[in-house]
Amino acid sequence: MEMFKFTKVIGVPEAIQAGGRSSTAQQGAQVRFVAGGTTLLDLMKLDVERPTELVDINRLPLDKVEKLPDGRLKIGALVRNSDLAHDADVKTDYAVLSQALLSGASAQLRNMATTGGNLLQRTRCMYFRNDAMACNKRQPGSGCSALGGDNRMLAILGTSKDCIATNPSDMNVALAALEAVIHIQGVKGERDVPIHEFFLVPGNTPNREHVLEPGDLITYIALPAAKPKTKQVYLKLRDRASYEFALASAAIVAEVTDGRLTYVRVALGGVGTKPWRSVEAEKALLGKPANAKSFEHAAEAALQGAHPQSENGFKVELSKRCITHALKLATQSV
Repeated sequence: MEMFKFTKVIGVPEAIQAGGRSSTAQQGAQVRFVAGGTTLLDLMKLDVERPTELVDINRLPLDKVEKLPDGRLKIGALVRNSDLAHDADVKTDYAVLSQALLSGASAQLRNMATTGGNLLQRTRCMYFRNDAMACNKRQPGSGCSALGGDNRMLAILGTSKDCIATNPSDMNVALAALEAVIHIQGVKGERDVPIHEFFLVPGNTPNREHVLEPGDLITYIALPAAKPKTKQVYLKLRDRASYEFALASAAIVAEVTDGRLTYVRVALGGVGTKPWRSVEAEKALLGKPANAKSFEHAAEAALQGAHPQSENGFKVELSKRCITHALKLATQSV
């Protein structure tokens, strides 16, 4: 770990000013915000992240979950994962988010990790986390050691010739299914970004994972007003029962009327380079009977664009089974 400056701030404008102090075209911001630090500090110890300054934002007033007058749910960027998972409104109206959060990490980490930090959680690809190996995400133009390497855990959707790293977050998958909107404040002002526009596929710039610019601060996430007739399910398939990243996961939000799907959202985890909203699966399901045939057809549609690597071809069939079973769970007894 290299030497760095540590700054504490108490206001959002002060944080934005500090965050925008230093940047380079290739590496992005060299001033980094820190709250729980559950990812950033690990990467600093590995010399993957080398910020010149850390800005402690823990004292910012961004730690509340509240209902807005229009029915939306506002989740502050500093809300801890444990608090969010157990929030009464989240458990009742956005159950898929609570389920996803509780399926990730450990209780101790959930007590520290924040909503904003989880949103920005970086890949667990072993080559990204080892600075002795070639990684275009860590060092653009160096190559991708995962191609033909140890890629069992990596992505099959949204990949490119330059990167196949997987987005590791469970929370992000649920947020994709809930159509979350991310509120950002920065040196250029404020903006709202739908989650499907927030994350970027790697293409030929895998080092750029999202739309944030130096100095940008996520202040809150907004969820649309609750749909009380929907049933929500997060299903996670992994090598062991706890403290493990997904091989494949599915977040489903579904409404069934007279035996047919009248509303459905499908998002996948463990298989995409970003939280993977499957519009193809949703189109295949909308208006169709809530039965095994429809679910299987949707699963096929969701995986049509898959590009498995040397060790993760099993994820295609595993993902299909994950989708069909999650849909079954989300549509039974509704």
